[in-house]
Amino acid sequence: MPGPANAQATPPVVREIEAKSILNASKIHDWCVNPYTGCEVGCVYCYAALFMRRYSGHSEPWGEFVDVKVNAPALLARQIVRARRGTIWFASVCDPYQPLEERYSLTRRLLEVLAGHDFPVEIQTKSARMRRDLDVIRRIPDVQVGFTIATEDETIARLFERRASPVGERIEVLREFKAAGVRTFAFAGPLLPGNPERLAALLAGAADRVLIDRMNYVPAVRGFYARHGLLEALTDSFFKTQAARLARALRARGVCVERVF
Repeated sequence: MPGPANAQATPPVVREIEAKSILNASKIHDWCVNPYTGCEVGCVYCYAALFMRRYSGHSEPWGEFVDVKVNAPALLARQIVRARRGTIWFASVCDPYQPLEERYSLTRRLLEVLAGHDFPVEIQTKSARMRRDLDVIRRIPDVQVGFTIATEDETIARLFERRASPVGERIEVLREFKAAGVRTFAFAGPLLPGNPERLAALLAGAADRVLIDRMNYVPAVRGFYARHGLLEALTDSFFKTQAARLARALRARGVCVERVF
């Protein structure tokens, strides 16, 4: 059985910086917006951990530094008028609703800028803080909101996603957005140990669609999985079996499923 989650003992190193650009080209969507460099959530499996320390110049471990782009709203207001129309993704290398968002409200202020422009927006987070911004999100004509929900098991989720909201809270907020007429999705990736049928039952009625992915950076996380007795959950057979069970259970409930792998 896994041991207790690795709680963050000290606050992250926080710097306020002036960014040179906030609306950047993305290989996943047309554009991405990252209000912060670094992420307090500190997920064990985050792909950004593989390169963001080098990119940012920080020596602290991933999850223990955040650069706050204090000029981001003004910068976006300038950039958006020159940009070609395309989907804007919040966010590619940080959680836009990480704890520091409570202090800085950068994501909210950026969304307020976008509410005045005709750009599709997709928001992905692990934080129930997104609930705060339902009012401004509803003002964006073409918007989707989603949560990363890789397991229904709260113990496993705490182990891998140390400062994310509990899974139950994420699903509750997703239901609230759906009830308010906002399109919703869940990103079930990387699939973590859990019960796919229970996860499907929770997501039904909350997510309009579910994307399923596997762990793509196995060497980087093998040691962590081994320490917690979870190596079986890194095998091809685990991902194929779990994905098939989850997809089958979701489709039986009328939920649209997209396999990423």
